[in-house]
Amino acid sequence: MNREQEIVKTSVIGIIGNVFLVAGKIFVGVIARSASIVSDAVNNLTDAMSSIITVVGAKLSGKKPDREHPYGHGRAEFIAASFIGMLIFVAGALAIYESVLSLISGEKPEYDVYSFIIIGAAVLVKVGLGLYFKKKGEKVKSDSLKASGTDALLDSLLSFGTLVGAGISFAFGVHPEGYIGIAIGLLIIKSSVDVFRESASKILGERTETQFVSEMVKDISENPRVFGVYDLILHNYGADRNIGSVHVEVDENLTAKEIQILEREIAYLCYDKYNTVMTVGVYARNGGNGKESEIRKKVEEITAAYPEILQTHGFFADEQNKTVSLDIIISFECETPEKIYGEVRKKIQDEYPDYTVHIILDKDFSLT
Repeated sequence: MNREQEIVKTSVIGIIGNVFLVAGKIFVGVIARSASIVSDAVNNLTDAMSSIITVVGAKLSGKKPDREHPYGHGRAEFIAASFIGMLIFVAGALAIYESVLSLISGEKPEYDVYSFIIIGAAVLVKVGLGLYFKKKGEKVKSDSLKASGTDALLDSLLSFGTLVGAGISFAFGVHPEGYIGIAIGLLIIKSSVDVFRESASKILGERTETQFVSEMVKDISENPRVFGVYDLILHNYGADRNIGSVHVEVDENLTAKEIQILEREIAYLCYDKYNTVMTVGVYARNGGNGKESEIRKKVEEITAAYPEILQTHGFFADEQNKTVSLDIIISFECETPEKIYGEVRKKIQDEYPDYTVHIILDKDFSLT
């Protein structure tokens, strides 16, 4: 069973389970005249809708690339997860609304043993569904499935709150379920914001996981012709679908043929092992025992004086054309990167006035 089929199968199970829960809770809620049970049933309906959204998101993300979307449609799942976050918010708002109405009306719910059985069973079912969604979501790397799991677990919390309120009402004649509903509704709203924030962050583009980057850099570095790996940039377009670029530092005397072979080796490695379409660029390594070596050491000395500079790479001194080029990466925490850039460039230029100094202010895309 492929990834899309796993997501659809899991979501269909959720839809069927939630439809039965909605029917049972509405029946009990009407009989018991309980606003919290009815609102709980409505929340189950939003859970069914979240499963439907998950199916739609999985189908869209599985579409092949086309002219308008050459990178594929994998990010549709992130959008689906954000819609589920909105549904969770609606469920929390409805729980608060229904609870406030019940407090204003002063209507006293009536429970019997069947009410407790159905609500208790609903709690167990929702916990089971929530954990099932979470487990499957982690397995197939589906944000929308994980969001559905969060929705189901929050729903089980609301049902449990209803059960507690019903128990207090039945035993002591006190009716706190309206207040319980409001408290849980606020918690659900807070969780909806977390779900939406996480999905929105992935749509914007997040830093790739450190372990993934470290392993990829390690594998590329093991190639005997590679002296350093830099500028690794990865763009995620769905589960395990990456497009990226990387620079490797190699001996300046490699032929075009040797560089071509090396680039292919790295590209195949990234594609076969990491499912990443990788573009490979090259930095030529120079600076033996001549003038280039002297300039390199001086440049490293100048940049090392700035703790804000995380890395210097891509150094190349061209004695024939009298140029010095390099990239520097400055920490995101630094508030004046342009100032440091200017100071470093001026110091190098002052040391070597006969050279033209080129510095690229790079970003910390994936430093490990």
